[in-house]
Amino acid sequence: MTNSAQPAYRTGKICYLEIPAGDISRSADFYHRAFGWSIRRDDGGRVAFDDTVGEVSGMWVLGRPAATEPGLMVSVMVASARAAVAAISAAGGEIVRPVDENARERVAWFRDPAGNVLGIYEQPGLAEAERTPDH
Repeated sequence: MTNSAQPAYRTGKICYLEIPAGDISRSADFYHRAFGWSIRRDDGGRVAFDDTVGEVSGMWVLGRPAATEPGLMVSVMVASARAAVAAISAAGGEIVRPVDENARERVAWFRDPAGNVLGIYEQPGLAEAERTPDH
C-alpha cells in the first residue's frame, strides 16, 4: 500500500536511509518481497526505495560494509511478526533473533541478503486497522 499524499515534513524526522548492499538488485527484490517497499529509479537512474506509506525513502549502496552486528537498530513496522518472519525467510533473509512469544513487545531481528541486521516491530492493532476498507 502506498500513500499518494506528500510525506510529513518536520525537523527531526527520519526520512532517508542508505543500506549497504553487495548486489543492489538482490537487496531491492528482498525488501520489496519481504515488506512491500516500492522500488524505483531516482533522477540519476539509481535504484531507490520508498516505504509502504511514502514517508521514508533511500537507496542501496555498494562499497560500504554491511551492518552485520546490532548497533543502531532500525526496525520495520509490521502488522504480524509471525507473517513478517515468514516473508523475510521466503524472500531470502535469515532470522537471527526470533520473536519471543512471551515478551510484551513482539520484535525480531533479521539479516538481509547483504548481511545487514535490522529488526521488525509488530505494531499492536495494526493488523486490524489494515483490514478496514480505508487502508
